[in-house]
Amino acid sequence: MAKKTIDDISVWGNRVLMRVDFNVPLANGKISDNRRIREALPSIRSVRDRGGRLILISHLGRPTSNGPQPKLSLKPCASHLAQLLGSAVSFADDCVGPIAAQAAAELGNGDVLLLENLRFHRSEKDGDRVFAANLASLADIYCNNAFSNCHRQDASMVAAVHAMSGKPKVIGSLVEKEIRYLSDAIQNPSPPFIPILGGAKVSDKISIIKNLVGKVDKIIIGGAMAYTFLKAQGRSIGVSPCHNNFLDQAAQLLTSSAHKLLLPTDLHCSDSFNSRCQTQIVEGDIPDGWQGMDIGPKSLDRFTGAVANAKTIVWNGPMGVFEMPPFDTGTRGLAEAITHITTEHGCTSIIGGGDSAAAIEQFGLSDHVTHVSTGGGASLAMLSGKKFTSVELLDEI
Repeated sequence: MAKKTIDDISVWGNRVLMRVDFNVPLANGKISDNRRIREALPSIRSVRDRGGRLILISHLGRPTSNGPQPKLSLKPCASHLAQLLGSAVSFADDCVGPIAAQAAAELGNGDVLLLENLRFHRSEKDGDRVFAANLASLADIYCNNAFSNCHRQDASMVAAVHAMSGKPKVIGSLVEKEIRYLSDAIQNPSPPFIPILGGAKVSDKISIIKNLVGKVDKIIIGGAMAYTFLKAQGRSIGVSPCHNNFLDQAAQLLTSSAHKLLLPTDLHCSDSFNSRCQTQIVEGDIPDGWQGMDIGPKSLDRFTGAVANAKTIVWNGPMGVFEMPPFDTGTRGLAEAITHITTEHGCTSIIGGGDSAAAIEQFGLSDHVTHVSTGGGASLAMLSGKKFTSVELLDEI
């Protein structure tokens, strides 16, 4: 079901309400990682350069109350975007009401405006229709360019689309690219197809295994989620994290699909969760009081060997606590193997957002894989086979 993109329609003289994801890390008003802003630039430039009047809306963080919270203001994003564009970006101190309406009305062709944090209004998370209608009233065209939020039912993602009835409703280039890569990987992967699943979200990733197991050659399982599967095998896991309410499902998958699931055979363990801990490599049962922090060297060799001939890889979730050396070894080693087969053997490698994206960026390898997703939760939802209402509602070609 192909959707119209912002590049498919005329924007000259029209106000375009573009939902972006500027939910970037901020420290003392400074942006430490601007990747989500950079990824939105092609569609922003497309509207600006073709004489559209662009109104950008986004959330930032998780405000704890209704109303403004200065530490979560999007104002630094407006300044940063202006630097990236090399042209002015206006900013309004609210996203609805008279302030937003006046700022939108004053836009000229080619102007860019960023409105204040949507989540300063609880109505955004509540999916409130009145709030959404106020957003929709600002513009002539709606554009969804916020892939990382596509799995949510927020007012700006769903109710605002309904409120734009009769007006063009399209996707931006970022959403188009994300969906294309992930859809192709799920529906038409070049074999061997090997997903790699790590991190801690066992509930989401068991759904992925169930959705993909019939389409894959192998599924590699590492990170914190592996301990639930190892315990389901009957192994002692010490004080490693385990989702006991998913043990039965893990055991069922190990019974039905054991030939396709690759689990760690050795683990890098610690006696406490800090960089000054005692460590040991453990094969078999983890001793009482110890916890797994990373895959061990034999598991890394096993996993890198498994992906050596892959033609499609989707990786979601690190192999261990990569932020804390020496427990970055498994994640780094696997990342280096993936970049090698991508650059040397033409493998399609998709890094599924969240901690996986953070790791590949930290290791300086993001330019050596095919695609790094901006949306961890949205990527998980797609890999689980879920549909996005926020995209389904948009105009088809």
